[in-house]
Amino acid sequence: MNNSNITKLNLSRELKDYFFITIGLFCYAFGWTAFLLPYQITTGGLTGIGAIIFYSTGFPIQWTYFIVNVIFLSFAGKILGPKFSIKTSYAIIMLTFLLWFLQLVFVDHAGHPLKLLGPGQDSMACVLGAILCGIGLGIVFSNNGSTGGTDIIAAVVNKYKDITLGRMIMYCDIIIISSCYFVFHDWRRVIFGFVTLIIVSYMLDYVVNSTRRSIQFFIFSKKYAEIGDLIITQTHRGVTVINGTGWYSKNEVKMLIVMAHKSQSVDIFRLIKDIDPDAFITQSTVTGVFGQGFDKLKVK
Repeated sequence: MNNSNITKLNLSRELKDYFFITIGLFCYAFGWTAFLLPYQITTGGLTGIGAIIFYSTGFPIQWTYFIVNVIFLSFAGKILGPKFSIKTSYAIIMLTFLLWFLQLVFVDHAGHPLKLLGPGQDSMACVLGAILCGIGLGIVFSNNGSTGGTDIIAAVVNKYKDITLGRMIMYCDIIIISSCYFVFHDWRRVIFGFVTLIIVSYMLDYVVNSTRRSIQFFIFSKKYAEIGDLIITQTHRGVTVINGTGWYSKNEVKMLIVMAHKSQSVDIFRLIKDIDPDAFITQSTVTGVFGQGFDKLKVK
């Protein structure tokens, strides 16, 4: 495959990523504006902070989200790299617009957020809003996107400290949701926040198929050298080559073993397909990977 074709293929993939990121952001914004905001339900993340400020002061959620994200990116952009920053910047601007626009759509005759389900339907609104937000985030993350906020904090901390992204985001979310007690002085609202968080997390995990877990590839291909080189240079994952023998054919074969994060599986499949569409591949989920590039081995 020549350089021109590779460039066109990469451009097509980038455009596809941005298209689905936009769809995911719309789903996320719809869940917030149609169900969570009207019933004063919060959850984790920077939008959760924006919602708490909105409930207590009336300051629009989208502007809190936008301003804080701009501050975060201005400090974290150089650390996390241009690819992360560009897609995250797009998501921040688009989500800010969608939150603003949909709040103009879902209003009642008095100009207040419209309660689509009617009064007293907080529980149903919590469930429906959380499902939509989780699906939206799953679509965004599945296409190499990010909504910024606590993701930026977690990514920066993870780069320098032995704390996983998921754990860091969880700590931030717990603090954000618990703080809504000081606005409502109602533990029921705090419980709603945690229920929303659990549903969002479950739906996100369901959509991206456990994207933060590690996976193991066994790759059999005559073009193993090209595949191995490309995986190392483009995904920065280690590759091990093992000599084998096909028992039926009695021919010598080369097998590549690759350990990667689940979120990198799409990229690896794409690389393999570009070089050898006929390669034989097995993929399995690995519950624990310890060593360089993954978790550190800890024994208490």
